[in-house]
Amino acid sequence: MTPALTDIQKHLGLAADGKWGPDTARAVAAALGLSIAASSSDSYVPYTLTPRIMMELVAHEAIVPEAYLDSVGILTWGVGVTSASGHGVDRYINNPQSIARCLEIFTWLCAEKYGPDVRRAFNDQPLNEAQYAAALSFHYNTGAILRASWVNEFNVGRPVSARKAFMNWRKPREIIPRRTKERDLFFDGKWSSDGKATVYDVQGRKPVWSSARRVDITADLHMAMQA
Repeated sequence: MTPALTDIQKHLGLAADGKWGPDTARAVAAALGLSIAASSSDSYVPYTLTPRIMMELVAHEAIVPEAYLDSVGILTWGVGVTSASGHGVDRYINNPQSIARCLEIFTWLCAEKYGPDVRRAFNDQPLNEAQYAAALSFHYNTGAILRASWVNEFNVGRPVSARKAFMNWRKPREIIPRRTKERDLFFDGKWSSDGKATVYDVQGRKPVWSSARRVDITADLHMAMQA
């Protein structure tokens, strides 16, 4: 079983409020000896992955531990991973993995495949933790960080028009709630993750939507980030 966030907070001597905030993130990172920045924005090192960033990105996605065919017939696994990423997912057909393994590969992709593009798009100018999380989530979903007009507007010092242009990326309609959260995170620093992710089972290479369940992934995520 995955320990509840409140159990982890109690173990670390924190107030067991069940919320993933800066104090919890900092304490967990220190306890694990992670070589990444703590999750408080005042100590954030630009373009590093923190537990808080990864928790936010997973909240915008879902976890499917077994390979499945997406809506256009592409074999997909874990947190939206396809073989085009460089990590072959055929191995997960009829072979479900642990949540920690899914998060390990997702973290690797964010660090090695998507993070460098985000850094290049913003010309290495420092982004705070919330901005990097939002931009990384946007790029993981769209693959368009290097050509998005909102990025260009932000880079030349026009945050108002950048905020408006962010919502140009709102198709299909189902993506609007995610895009809104990303926009509010980038421009307002408004985080939305509650430390849980939606997990689905697979049957016949199709997600079983009725199997959706909310799972606390705190311990699995930190295990993955240590790998």
